[in-house]
Amino acid sequence: MSAAPARHPWWQRGVFYEVYPRSFLDSNGDGVGDLPGLASKLDYLVDLGVDAVWLAPIFPSPMADFGYDVADHCGVDPVFGTMADLDALLAAAHAKGLHVIVDYVPNHTSDRHPWFLESRASRSSPKRDWYVWRDPAPGGGPPTNWLSHFGGPAWTLDARTGQYYYHAFLSAQPDLNWRNPEVRRAMLDVLRFWLDRGVDGFRVDVIWHLVKDDAFRDNPANPDYAPGQGRHRELLPVYTTDRPEVHDVIATMRRVVDEYDDRVLIGEIYLPVERVVTYYGAKEGSGVHLPFNFQLLETPWDARAIDRRIRAYERLLPAYGWSTWVLGNHDTRRIASRVGRPQARVAAMLLLTLRGTPTVYYGDEIGMLDVPIPPDRVRDPLERNLPGLGLGRDPERTPMQWGASPNAGFTAGTPWLPVAEDFRTTNVAVQRDDPRSLLTLYRRLIELRRAEPALAVGRYEPIDAAGDLLAYVREGEGRRFLVVLNLGPRPATFDLAARHLAGRVRMTTQLDREGERPGDGLDLGADEGVVLELT
Repeated sequence: MSAAPARHPWWQRGVFYEVYPRSFLDSNGDGVGDLPGLASKLDYLVDLGVDAVWLAPIFPSPMADFGYDVADHCGVDPVFGTMADLDALLAAAHAKGLHVIVDYVPNHTSDRHPWFLESRASRSSPKRDWYVWRDPAPGGGPPTNWLSHFGGPAWTLDARTGQYYYHAFLSAQPDLNWRNPEVRRAMLDVLRFWLDRGVDGFRVDVIWHLVKDDAFRDNPANPDYAPGQGRHRELLPVYTTDRPEVHDVIATMRRVVDEYDDRVLIGEIYLPVERVVTYYGAKEGSGVHLPFNFQLLETPWDARAIDRRIRAYERLLPAYGWSTWVLGNHDTRRIASRVGRPQARVAAMLLLTLRGTPTVYYGDEIGMLDVPIPPDRVRDPLERNLPGLGLGRDPERTPMQWGASPNAGFTAGTPWLPVAEDFRTTNVAVQRDDPRSLLTLYRRLIELRRAEPALAVGRYEPIDAAGDLLAYVREGEGRRFLVVLNLGPRPATFDLAARHLAGRVRMTTQLDREGERPGDGLDLGADEGVVLELT
C-alpha cells in the first residue's frame, strides 16, 4: 500500500491538460493555432475542470521540428502571437485559477540560434564549446557510431571548420554541451526569465539526453533490434542518454525552480520505469517533481499487464516521489485509436482515479482519433526521414474539433494539418450538453476527483482480480473507493462478498447506475468501469 504525503501542493492535487498550440484554435485565419485562440478557450478548460495547461513550444523557431528547434529561448514566435499575448494569457489563466506550464528545451537549439551561429563560425569561437564538436574518426567519417532519433548518423560535418557536430535529432537541432559551465548558466537564466514572467513550471524536453559520454565511446548493438523499428534502435544509447552526470544537471534546475514559490518541474523521460524513478533524485528536492510515467502509452491494453505495471511502479517510487500518469501526448497515437472508443471511456476512468497527477492530451476528452495524413500533407520530419514505418506524429496533432462548422471551428483559413473526417459528429459542441458523452464523463470524473480527496491524493491499494478486470482501492480522510474496470468486450462480475466489500455505485463510465447498491457481486458490462463508494 502506498502512503500519501502529508502536504499536497497544487501539482499533486490537480489535473494537467496538454495543448499543442498549433492545433488548438486559430484566431487570425492563417491555419495555425495561436495564443489568442487558446486564451479564448480558457473557459472551456475551466468547465472541463483541469487545473493546469501545458503548452508545447511557442518560442521563435524555423519550425524544422515545429518549435523543438528553438532559435530564441526567451521569446514568442510570431506564428503564435507576441510576448504581450503570452502575458495576457498568463494573466487571464491565473485569474481563472489555471496554472500555466511551458516547455523547456534544454538539450538542443536550432542551427539558426545565435549561439550556434557563433559556435560554428570558427574553431576558436568563444562559443565553440557550447556545442558538441569532434574531429572526424581516424579513418575519416563521423567520430562515433551514434545515431539520430530521426534517422541516420547523429553527426554532421561542418565543411568550413572540418569538424562534426552532434545532434540527437535533426541536423538542424545541434545538441548543447551541458558539461560547459557557461551553457549551464545561460540555460538556467532561461528558467529564471520565464519564472519571473509568471509561468508556474516547466515540462523539460528529453531530459534524459542532456549529458553525453565524455570519452565518446561507441554505442553497443541492440540485440533485440528488428527491422522496421527505425534505424536509431539498432544501437543501445548507453553513451548518449541517461548518463549518471545528468542528475547533477537536474539538481541545478531544481534549485532554480525552488527559488520561486509553488512551481513545478516535470521531466520527459522515455526509459524503463526502474530508471524513470531515479529522476526524482537521490534525495528529496534533488530531482524533478514529476518524471513523466509513460507506461500507459507503452503497455498492451491488458488488465493483467497494466495491473503488474501499476504495482511495480508504486513499489519503486521513493518515499518522497509522487506518481504521474499519461494516456496520450503529441508523440503518441491517440488513446481512442489505440484501444477503441468504448475502451477510451474505461481509460479515462483509469487515468483519473489512479494515485498520482494525470495529464490529459487535448482532444482525448472528446474521443479524437488519429487522422490519416495524405503524403502531400505530411509535415512531421520524423515521417519524412523514416517513411513507411508508422512513426509519424502528424496523425495525433491534428486540429481540435470544436464544432460542425467548416474545419471543425478551428480556423477560417486552411488548417496546417487535415481535420478529421468525423468532426461533424465528434466535437465539443455536440458533446458539451450530451449527458452520456465522453466529454461529460471526463468532466464528471474530474469533478468527483476534486470533491473526494481519497481519489485525488489518497492511498492506493491493489486488489487481486482476474480476466479482463482491473481493481484497486483509493483511501483517504476516512473514505474508501473501489475502482473496478472491465478492459474487455464481454460482461464480467467482480466478487464483492469474497473480499468482504460493500457499497454504492458513485459513478460508472456509462453514467447510468449512480446510487445502485450491488449485492455479493458487482456486475460490469462490456467496456465498463465503476467507482464504488465503500461502506
